[in-house]
Amino acid sequence: MEETYVLGIDFGTLSGRAAIVRVADGLEKAAAVYEYPNAVMDDVLSVADGQKLPADFALQNPRDYIEVLKHAVPEAIAKSMVDPTQIKGIGIDFTSATVIAAKEDGTPLCDLAKFNNNPHAYVKLWKHHGAQDQADRIVALAKERGESWLARYGGILSAEMLLPKVLETYEKAPEVYADTDVFVDALDWIVWRMTGNLVYSAGDSGYKRNFQDGAYPSEEFLELLSPGFGKVFSEKMPGQVLALGAEAGKLTAHAAAWMGLEPGISVATGNIDAHVTAAAVQAVEPGQLTAILGTSACYIVSGPQFREVPGMFGCVDGGVVDGLWGFEAGQSSMGDVFAWYLDNALPHSYVVAAEKAGISIFELLAEKARAQEIGEHGLVALDWFSGNRSILVDSELSGAILGITMTTKPEDIYRALVEATCFGARTIIESFTNAGVKIDEIVASGGLIKDPFFMQTLADITCVPLSVATTKQGGALGAAAHGAVAAGFYPTIKEASLAMGGKISAAYVPNYDRTARYDELFNEYRQLHDYFGRGENEVMHRLKDIRRRAVERKRAAAKKPQE
Repeated sequence: MEETYVLGIDFGTLSGRAAIVRVADGLEKAAAVYEYPNAVMDDVLSVADGQKLPADFALQNPRDYIEVLKHAVPEAIAKSMVDPTQIKGIGIDFTSATVIAAKEDGTPLCDLAKFNNNPHAYVKLWKHHGAQDQADRIVALAKERGESWLARYGGILSAEMLLPKVLETYEKAPEVYADTDVFVDALDWIVWRMTGNLVYSAGDSGYKRNFQDGAYPSEEFLELLSPGFGKVFSEKMPGQVLALGAEAGKLTAHAAAWMGLEPGISVATGNIDAHVTAAAVQAVEPGQLTAILGTSACYIVSGPQFREVPGMFGCVDGGVVDGLWGFEAGQSSMGDVFAWYLDNALPHSYVVAAEKAGISIFELLAEKARAQEIGEHGLVALDWFSGNRSILVDSELSGAILGITMTTKPEDIYRALVEATCFGARTIIESFTNAGVKIDEIVASGGLIKDPFFMQTLADITCVPLSVATTKQGGALGAAAHGAVAAGFYPTIKEASLAMGGKISAAYVPNYDRTARYDELFNEYRQLHDYFGRGENEVMHRLKDIRRRAVERKRAAAKKPQE
């Protein structure tokens, strides 16, 4: 009997990857990665006139996403040696709340000549934080009016979500807003380009587009928010909302030609990159927290009933699997924190030492840090290098390292940063458990699971057993599982996960003695967390404002000679 396969495509922050997966057992025959040529534009609009971007912007070029289909998919097929006719379904996942302004045929506005130099016409990536003012105003008005949907987002709304970003476009670039026929998150846009059907995924709609209990925020609310903005959902987001694992449509001949596939293949509704990983790691039951640990961190856990969790990023009925409420939280920076340290603060002598020892710089730092007693470095850090996603939901917050002296060593700082990210994770977990959402197991995926020092520290600090994914392509495998459901091979995501997913259970278990010693440091972290994060000292906000004004003066001064 001929084997059957599905294609999973995972669109990340810097690249897209495709995997050919066997339907019967989730075996990954082959995978391929395509790096985005334009990557992230957070300094200048490099694809156009090279203009400097405002602070907190993070943009992308949607053409990069199509190039993934044209390059990564054919390469994966070729590596797998699978006959394309054996591929019967496609699933995709994408970075969440990555917003595209498009015409009615799906053409992004940045592809139009008149908007080529307008930053607001480009993709607003998940970590675009230019809409913080809009997010604050949305929350303030929702609290004033007692909007019931706000509780689904922990009583606060992140600037990363679609509504603040679209409001930012409406207010800062009305010409772009007026010419936009459809605002769509990238996961639905790529499915639209593949099938010709504009549909919205139920999971993403609930978490990122304020679609709760079958409705968006009211026109009355939106009109009060900004006059003329009341019909943004009815006029600019006309697609039908479909459940996760549903068939969004069939692959068109045009898109099939990009990928070297047969037209007519079932394409599943899109999913969020972190959420789809739950299916890949068999973490779809209550109490199993999926942790995607990479550049940033995202946490997904399901529960039998709705709970209002302070600072959660969202909660959606059926947001991960049917019949359960899916809760989401996250940290805006995790691996990014360590990358910053290596790029900007680590002495070159340590790099040389690692090269001489034939080990990676992370292995060298971990070796030195592991030799310390807990607390020996005398430091505590805050992990808010890209703001705080959960539980404070404030992109204006920034990182800090407290306790540095003339005797502080590089490994001291590194260990403090590792601990800070783990303390941030513990803060999130405690917010869930205190609200009645149980967490019995963390199932981790992503690049950081390759670091034993980090993983053991996370287990010790959170005091929760850590399982790890057996796949290196959690997003692509999870997307493939959704594609298998859409193609009719499994009735539900749970069945697909059980057959196609995999994990190593309890790969890291807490050392309770170390947990007790970490409690003392965590208490210091928690005090700093509340002092700087809950309004007692607004110094981080003031510093951000001072920085913005300084940058604006510098830019203004640079323009004067030309004028």
